[in-house]
Amino acid sequence: MNNIQLNRRTLAAVTAWAAASMTMPTLWAQPRLEKTKVSIAVGGKATFYNLPLTIAEQLGYFKAEGLDVAISDFAGGSQALAAVEGGSADVVSGAYEHTIAVQTRGEHFQAFVLQGRAPAIAIGISVKTMPRYRTMTDLKGKKIGVSALESSTHQVAQLIVSRAGLKPDDVNYVGVGTSADALAAFRAGQIDALSTVDPVMTLLEQKGEIRIIADTRTLKGSAEVFGGVMPAGCLYAPLDFVKNNPHTVQALTNAIVHSLKWLQTAGPSDIIKVVPEAYLLRDRAIYLAAFNKIREAISPDGVIPEEGPQTAARALARLDPTVKLGNIDLAKTYTNVFAVKAKQRFNA
Repeated sequence: MNNIQLNRRTLAAVTAWAAASMTMPTLWAQPRLEKTKVSIAVGGKATFYNLPLTIAEQLGYFKAEGLDVAISDFAGGSQALAAVEGGSADVVSGAYEHTIAVQTRGEHFQAFVLQGRAPAIAIGISVKTMPRYRTMTDLKGKKIGVSALESSTHQVAQLIVSRAGLKPDDVNYVGVGTSADALAAFRAGQIDALSTVDPVMTLLEQKGEIRIIADTRTLKGSAEVFGGVMPAGCLYAPLDFVKNNPHTVQALTNAIVHSLKWLQTAGPSDIIKVVPEAYLLRDRAIYLAAFNKIREAISPDGVIPEEGPQTAARALARLDPTVKLGNIDLAKTYTNVFAVKAKQRFNA
């Protein structure tokens, strides 16, 4: 009887060990990060353009991946890019098209996870300073507010204006940030039009202070402006950083795709609970209305659409004569290797 009990115990122990050993490779397979402390520079952290980044931070998804992430906020994407170029940050949370623009001056940056599949930028004119506005040509001689010069809000405004037949120097662009500063500049009459992201734009709309004349907050509106799928907000970094820190980049990607998965089913109350109070512009109802406007612009899985880089390159070439499509190596500007792995992991 004792031998039978011993055999049973042995069998149970062996079975338990076998079951445990099946899960051990999964734990052992977690790679050691080359860099656990990562600094991310972002232009307009409180905007919906960078909402997935905020969700990943607030819900602890970066920490869950073994990362200690420090996020620095700047007035616009071009300034965030400058921070990484200057060595004060590792990664940019900003517009994909910047990876193309910097290549014209010999720099190589690579986007590795998409946050927005449409820019979600709108342009509107002030009903106070331009009450008789009729067409885009009425913008001649006027001041257009953008987050920062050379930012994506600036580039979208330039593209819209150029298609109206206006020359680059026919209008004046003024950097006003993306949140409270942009709102204050617009209401003070310091600018006649504004190219920006939500929630500021929806706030001005609902207050009847702005008239929208171009909109990329929906996939349809974005396609009308850019002529195709236009990748927008993403995480990108110097190509060497991506090559030398693949496990760290995968961890960053995992955190963002995790937040994109969460956003697919998040309700209004979920958003309000997670987003910092300061981002709501003192009006929760308008913030949620803005979220509903841009919801489809958020990437569902972090993967950059295959045709997206070509659309972005064509748009840049129209604005910048130094951007020659034949000289741009788009393959170096993005990779979906990390996003595809994260998509499979989170079933995004």
